[in-house]
Amino acid sequence: MKRKMVAYISATALLMALLAGCGGTGGQSEPPSTPPAPVSGEPAQGEEFPTLEHNTNAADAPIVYMTTDISPEGLMAIYEALNWTPTGSVAVKLSTGEPPNSNYLRPELIKDVVQAVDGTIVECNTAYGGQRSSTAMHYQVAEDHGFTAIADVVILDENGSMTIPVSGGTHLSENYVGEHFADYDSYLVLSHFKGHAMAGFGGAIKNISIGLGSQEGKCVIHTGGASHDSPWGGDQTAFTESMAEAGKAVSDYLGNGENIVYINVMNRISIDCDCDGNPSEPDLHDIGILASADPVALDQACIDLVYAQKDGDGASLVNRIESRDGLHTLEHAEEIGLGSRSYTLVSIDE
Repeated sequence: MKRKMVAYISATALLMALLAGCGGTGGQSEPPSTPPAPVSGEPAQGEEFPTLEHNTNAADAPIVYMTTDISPEGLMAIYEALNWTPTGSVAVKLSTGEPPNSNYLRPELIKDVVQAVDGTIVECNTAYGGQRSSTAMHYQVAEDHGFTAIADVVILDENGSMTIPVSGGTHLSENYVGEHFADYDSYLVLSHFKGHAMAGFGGAIKNISIGLGSQEGKCVIHTGGASHDSPWGGDQTAFTESMAEAGKAVSDYLGNGENIVYINVMNRISIDCDCDGNPSEPDLHDIGILASADPVALDQACIDLVYAQKDGDGASLVNRIESRDGLHTLEHAEEIGLGSRSYTLVSIDE
């Protein structure tokens, strides 16, 4: 895709639109009638709106693309902005969503992108019970939620686990992913950005760590390597650091990050995860869709956008993140080389 606009976003230009709210609450929101034009230059300081803490125009910062258009067209545009060509067989990792009322990404929103890459939707079974804890039930949920109507669906750990090495980990030396993980050469990671009862928030890193973990792998990550058969009772710091380490193992395995890209959709931003079948109603408006080849930069940009809200919008999500020390996942991910917390935010809106 030829980029329509490539410019560093000033805090004022971006946040005037975001803090006003995008208004939608469904699977795809209506964009603002006049999206903000990107503005070149240094971050605004001392103005009405705060800057995004980790946004920079440093030449070596990874780019995070953004659109306020939460629609199939917006999702396709943000994917094309990545200028990434998958090779071989392509997996599209997402959450199939816990019944009955979770905020998973709706098939009608993602269909065009999934089919554009000729992708197979992949997921792993849960380790906490629920309707996705066994393969047969999980396939039924995928059908009930409309995913099998738009693409093939594979539960990666339907035949158990395979291990991939963890380099430089504090807690993990191996990461247990679904056995079918290696059947795919390229991964497009579609994440619904939201809160999480244990991790504080869920985005790209959670989707490639807990999300790609087999049931055994989920237990290992949750307990910092202490247990292979129970996800409960682990140390919180070990858990957040193990998510980062498992995520790095996935990135390393996929061509040192060359064969994987990430998209976060910031709509229906509840404090609860899509693994919660009855999540709390959002108290934060829809924000947009962001994408990057760097999962740390992408998640950090989403966090910064949440923290930049004014008048108390999103306060419950901030409290959830901080009460679980969720930002430590990003700190550790940067320390071990998964990615950078600094980024350059680029709008693709006209």
